[in-house]
Amino acid sequence: MNAKISFRNVSQTFPLKKSTFTALDEVSLDIGDEEFVTVVGPSGCGKSTLLNLAAGLATPTSGEVLVDGRTVTGPGPDRGVIFQQYALFPWLTVRGNVEFGLKLASVPAAERRLRAERAIGLVGLTDFADALPKTLSGGMKQRCAIARAYAVDPQVLLMDEPFGALDALTRVQLQDQLLETWSRDRRTVLFITHDVDEAVYLARRVVVMAARPGRIHSVVDVDLPYPRTEDIRLSPEFARIRNAVWTSVYHQTPAAPAA
Repeated sequence: MNAKISFRNVSQTFPLKKSTFTALDEVSLDIGDEEFVTVVGPSGCGKSTLLNLAAGLATPTSGEVLVDGRTVTGPGPDRGVIFQQYALFPWLTVRGNVEFGLKLASVPAAERRLRAERAIGLVGLTDFADALPKTLSGGMKQRCAIARAYAVDPQVLLMDEPFGALDALTRVQLQDQLLETWSRDRRTVLFITHDVDEAVYLARRVVVMAARPGRIHSVVDVDLPYPRTEDIRLSPEFARIRNAVWTSVYHQTPAAPAA
């Protein structure tokens, strides 16, 4: 497997008043080109820290994070980041929000429009391109955020619990929408979630983290075909994998600190 993202012996510590908190401890992981990987684990296991390091929003205390074999030194257009909060500009339309990053990158107006329209179409918002965020549902706002990330043509999508604030039905609909978009326009995806079912449904591999300090507890292969469907979600094989991940998350022996 050619690694698109590599974490090499990555540790991340944060100073406290009288001590140091270790968010990640010697984490090593390779994510392949066009691979969809989800990360799940108990609270405080370092899931979001891992994503922030890949995004270049933080620098590891030790170790190295690489994308395409190059050390990550900061944010870049090769990596699109999508958070749980939509962070849309309320005074801009869907199209305006999606074009915003392209405008910052000095992309010519005609090309901006074409790329924005394509991204909006990928997430199924063509009929709402001229709508303001206040008129959109929560799910539509998140689709707009995904379109904005796609418009800058990133090679990697980094998603930090993007559906966590949505109701159950909208969440399932957006999972299917995301997989449909990914199948048409393949990217490498690192997707953080606290939902075991979501982790299994989306991924080729599920990375289970252990907390305090944050380490990789296990990696579970999801040998289910794409496209994923409701039948797959209800299948015995899905239940088997889901139960394996659930057990790994909620019945793990806490990781011991490195000597």
